[in-house]
Amino acid sequence: MSVQRASAREFLTSAQGWPYLLVPFIPAAVALELAHASAALIFVVAALGIIPTAALMGLATEELAARSGPGIGGLLNVTFGNAPELIIALFALGAGLQEVVKASLVGSILGNILLVLGAAMLVGGLRRDRQRFDRTAAQVQSAMLFLAVAALIMPAIFELVEGKGLPGVTAVRVEYDSTVETLSALTACVLIATYVVGLVFSLRTHRDLFNPHYEEEEQTLGWSVRRSVILLAVAGVAVGLMSEVLVGSISEASESIGISEFFVGVIVVAIVGNAAEHWVAILVAFKNKMDLAVNIAVGSSAQIALFVAPILVLASFVLGPSPMPLVFNGFELGAVLVAVLIANYVTSEGESTWFEGVQLLAVYVILALAFGFA
Repeated sequence: MSVQRASAREFLTSAQGWPYLLVPFIPAAVALELAHASAALIFVVAALGIIPTAALMGLATEELAARSGPGIGGLLNVTFGNAPELIIALFALGAGLQEVVKASLVGSILGNILLVLGAAMLVGGLRRDRQRFDRTAAQVQSAMLFLAVAALIMPAIFELVEGKGLPGVTAVRVEYDSTVETLSALTACVLIATYVVGLVFSLRTHRDLFNPHYEEEEQTLGWSVRRSVILLAVAGVAVGLMSEVLVGSISEASESIGISEFFVGVIVVAIVGNAAEHWVAILVAFKNKMDLAVNIAVGSSAQIALFVAPILVLASFVLGPSPMPLVFNGFELGAVLVAVLIANYVTSEGESTWFEGVQLLAVYVILALAFGFA
């Protein structure tokens, strides 16, 4: 028993285990919700409670992937990679917070490209002259992201030219005509089809390109398939519970704290939903596995744009008060275009330095400041 306690203590204090120290925030968030505490307190505690549930979902997915072979394992990783954020967005969609959902989508793309990739380049490059990664794989991911963002902004351009214009930063939900709703739905179908073809490319025809081999591979915990599936289901339920509590407190909490729902969606919710995955990218960059760090950061952004956003658009036709067209506000459009151009630039040479990481982080801070004053 003492050996098990020692191993558990060692895991919880390790770089991979720290999110599970936040587990007490899960029952605390539920208790505060039942006690009708202040919305700001509920929001903060629920946000912290999401981090260990998302980490458990990622860990269970990795363990299940290790037992399923490279093909199925890769499919599991890309499927559940952004599951926590998708669950949060579905609850927000059901509550009618469509602009918060769109802000969180943009925030995830910005967070992965600027915050995560920037932190990874900074941390990984501090002890090294430069780090190298596969330029071809990174460019494929960047091109996919560029394609997705081009598709995502077209409904907004259509609405800007033919409709009532872009939504305001303070909007919660805007009613659009059926034309832009249909355009968004068709665009979503094209993006999902492209995503499926991309899976074939990355998991079958060019699998070695996206799964670099390292001499020191990470050791798994040795979970069985049954245990991994059970814990994955438990994590999914916990993420759903925390998401419901979090979403239910957003409107009142943002008002009491004095920040906009837009800022909450684009910065806070986006970071919380991907905190565990963000940390993994920084950790592998520290271990000089920059190929993996770039794949996580840029690939996760591409998955948000190609899969999560289209799924939410289609889900809005049956979930929530009205369909959610892909019409983003001006801040979101400008920020995501800047981020994608930067992603294409920093991955074009196949190498990075710590100063490039500082520059990416600086751009993220500048955008966050602009969002805060919006």
